[in-house]
Amino acid sequence: MVAPPPRLLFDQNLAPSLPRLLADLYPGSTHVRDVGLAAADDDAIWSHALEGGYIIVTKDDDFRQRSFLRGAPPKVIWTRLGNCTTSDIEDALRGRHGMVESFAADSTAALLVIARP
Repeated sequence: MVAPPPRLLFDQNLAPSLPRLLADLYPGSTHVRDVGLAAADDDAIWSHALEGGYIIVTKDDDFRQRSFLRGAPPKVIWTRLGNCTTSDIEDALRGRHGMVESFAADSTAALLVIARP
């Protein structure tokens, strides 16, 4: 049986256009702004991701730390691309699609770091 594609929840520090830009690879993804969580604290975002089966995508170190303390679910993709454009984030998630799918399927993994090569 083929696993469903990963659904991503983009944190407020990432562009709200990313779910639309990546819909072909990550259908069902959303941005915190689109679910009424633009000004929410990390607990609310974590809970929403947990309840909705999302992987949190963020630049925020707080979610990295939380993934170490609490484990998964939800899982966290921590983007370590520095000062970058929305296109850079899109390209990184496109170029690492297989890695993201493997991460999503790994029941023991809690954190995936995406950094510049």
